[in-house]
Amino acid sequence: MSQGKLIVISGPAGTGKGTVVAALRERKEYALSISATTRAPRGTEADGVNYFFKTTEEFEKMIENKEFLEYANFVGNYYGTPKQYVLDRLAEGKNVILEIEVQGALQVKENYPEALLIFLLPPSKEELENRLRGRATDSEETIIKRLARADEELALQDKYDYKVVNDTVERAVEEIEGIIEKA
Repeated sequence: MSQGKLIVISGPAGTGKGTVVAALRERKEYALSISATTRAPRGTEADGVNYFFKTTEEFEKMIENKEFLEYANFVGNYYGTPKQYVLDRLAEGKNVILEIEVQGALQVKENYPEALLIFLLPPSKEELENRLRGRATDSEETIIKRLARADEELALQDKYDYKVVNDTVERAVEEIEGIIEKA
């Protein structure tokens, strides 16, 4: 059995990462990594299914023991990708997709150089703004913050192995599948 590939997909909010990852998973079997977090479970979330729920002390011990491919503290809670969980899926020959933010993606590349980093781009800056506004879920202040954050993230796209423009989901998915097959 051959080793699976670790595929990291990231890009600014509004580029369609979730939609593209869902479409990839419909077409082929990919393992999705389960993140660890210190936040409390919400609703019907289950440990080991939606997240690995940890105490702050447990999470910090895992950081100390270098048990994460990447981690961050966001709004007072830790989130991270447990290294062993991913390595076990790869050893089973499964391709693993991580849909994470840019800083996390760069940490993954540092800790697992074989990872394929794919940066998802909007067709244009105007289209990105249209998508964010079209969601009608964010306040004007949040949209402005997301657009500023998008500029920061777009500045890091050259650190990625591949860049894919998400003009249509179907085309973006086909391009990503081609990248994965060639790698």
